[in-house]
Amino acid sequence: MNQHLSPLIELQKLDLRIVEIHDQRRKIPERLHSLEAPLREAQQIFQDNTASMDAVVKERRALERDVEAQDAHNDKMRARLSEIKTNKEYQAHLFELQMANKKKSEIEDKVLSCMEKIEQLQQTVQNAKEKVSIVEKTFLGEKQVLDELDRKLSLELEALESEQRERAARVERTLLDRYRKLKNARKDQALAAILSGMCSGCRLQIPPQLVAEVKRSQDLHTCPYCHRLLYWEEESKPENKTVPNSPSEGGLEVGESV
Repeated sequence: MNQHLSPLIELQKLDLRIVEIHDQRRKIPERLHSLEAPLREAQQIFQDNTASMDAVVKERRALERDVEAQDAHNDKMRARLSEIKTNKEYQAHLFELQMANKKKSEIEDKVLSCMEKIEQLQQTVQNAKEKVSIVEKTFLGEKQVLDELDRKLSLELEALESEQRERAARVERTLLDRYRKLKNARKDQALAAILSGMCSGCRLQIPPQLVAEVKRSQDLHTCPYCHRLLYWEEESKPENKTVPNSPSEGGLEVGESV
């Protein structure tokens, strides 16, 4: 490996991990917001059901006041019956009283209907409240995991940035400036290994002569396509397993004579 690039290769490993950590930490609030969606939905359902129940309770109270007012009105009408002189007026007033009693009965039916709705909504609200409790418990558990992940990443980031500064200080200034310009231009990595004859950065085939120069030379070479600094990295070779020849391949068949 090119000794001039060795410090930069190690620095790049640190830089890439730092970028990765920043990306992970940036996504944590997004993940939290996504995980919180079921809780927000459950809370909204609870609030909607509570508001519906409150509206029916308010309607029942208003109807109960109407019943009281109608009842007082009916009492006055009954009291007037004894004051009426003629039969015709008595019959007319009695009819009005019957209609008033019917109106009171209709209002009371509405009160009973409201009470039934309230009873149903109370159960719905209770179920919604329990759902909020369950979903909130799940969310808080997931939030705790993400908070712990963020804490660990923050500690790792602090250590990596400290090591990054130390390593950068040991790199030749002109080489470090070139590395940083390339890194900023590429938005990822400034150095790329040659693997299987290809630039690991852009995945394009490197001319064989350039591969040979990178492999044997201590000079700096760049990829002709993406302009990253190239370095040679020894590739692990697969183990060659000896496959025994079959009797028919170079050996004697059973019963075959020389």
